[in-house]
Amino acid sequence: MEWMVWTVPTTIFFSAIAAMLAGMTMWEVVSPTVERKGFLPISTTRGDRLFIGLLSAAYIHLAVVGFTPLSIWLALGASVLWLLILMRWG
Repeated sequence: MEWMVWTVPTTIFFSAIAAMLAGMTMWEVVSPTVERKGFLPISTTRGDRLFIGLLSAAYIHLAVVGFTPLSIWLALGASVLWLLILMRWG
C-alpha cells in the first residue's frame, strides 16, 4: 500500500484551511452572519465569501504557475490580499 507523503508545505496548507474553517465556525456561533451585498454581484455570507476566496485563490495560483515566470510566493501574497479584500468588502 502506498502512503501519501506529507511535506511541510502541504501540512501547513491543509492546517491553515482547517484553522480557517474552525475559526469561521466559532465566529458563526458567537456572531451569526447576515447576508449582505458588497462588490460581488450576489448577496453573500461570511462563509460564502470564504469559499469564493479560497476557490479564486486556487485560480490565481494556477494562472501564475501556468502563464507567468513569477514566483509562487508572489501568487501567495496576491491570494492572501485578494482573500482579505473579498472578506471585508465582497
